[in-house]
Amino acid sequence: MEKSRLERKVGLFVFIGLVLMAVLLVQFSKGTSLFRGTYNLKLHAGNIGGLKPKSGVLLAGVSVGSVQQIELETSGTNVTILLQIYKDYPIFHDARFVIEQSGFLGDQYVSVIPTTNTPPKLTNNADVFCQEPFNLQEVARGAAGFVQRLDETAKKLDASVTDLRAHVLNEQTLATFGESLTNLRTVTEQAVDVVRGINGVVVTNREQVGAVVSNLVVFSTQLNRLGNTAQDILATNGANLTAATKNIEQLTEDAKAGQGLVGTLLQNHEVATNVQFLAENLSLASSNLNRFGLWHFLWMHNPPDTNIVKPVRLQKPPARK
Repeated sequence: MEKSRLERKVGLFVFIGLVLMAVLLVQFSKGTSLFRGTYNLKLHAGNIGGLKPKSGVLLAGVSVGSVQQIELETSGTNVTILLQIYKDYPIFHDARFVIEQSGFLGDQYVSVIPTTNTPPKLTNNADVFCQEPFNLQEVARGAAGFVQRLDETAKKLDASVTDLRAHVLNEQTLATFGESLTNLRTVTEQAVDVVRGINGVVVTNREQVGAVVSNLVVFSTQLNRLGNTAQDILATNGANLTAATKNIEQLTEDAKAGQGLVGTLLQNHEVATNVQFLAENLSLASSNLNRFGLWHFLWMHNPPDTNIVKPVRLQKPPARK
């Protein structure tokens, strides 16, 4: 009897120990303590990388909880991460959640980065957004594409250098360039000689150059005075010039209307004809005077030269009716 009671006590003790061991294993595997209160946060991310359940949650580098569950949302574009945080560590709504990796090849975890800790605090089952982890493979693929483009650029640059050597930096081009440099040197030396000659002329004729410059200054001063004088004359005699212009316009109008001497000459055909005859006789007389002189006409009654043009006697115009 006593033996059976002892066996029951031993069995009960072993059972209780196994239960306690199982509870401890479960609690330690979840990363939480049996005697500490917790609250949950729902973290939403587009990609979680290599994050796994039971991963740690670090607030400013201190472990404050663990990842309890990871589920794909019904939309298939985002992932929901359930975090279990100790109540001893409140997290404010302005904190940033980032999935990071410990070391280069270490496990990933959720890092909580506090900013200004502005209230309110995150409550149980609050929804927050998480920044995607750094994808090393994506960077490697991008780097591979960049290296490929860099290799193509290097090939194009090599081909350009080859074309440059073949078409630009050939022997003929280099020889022509050398001749151009020689010609440029010769022209430069000649220009230096010309400048020296001009400098010598200026130094030798310094007084003459100074006099020329002084004369130019005086001439410009006098020209300026002449311009001022002409401007004063125009300003003073502006009324007279205006009157003279009006008189000329009036004379032109009278001539067109047949009034005055000019109008009479233009309108009367007989007077115009007599004036034309008078002008022809004056022209012939001046021609004879130019050929034989005045004394020839005064002392010689019969000129020896029969080529003398005799003046034409004007006919008396008929009287007007």
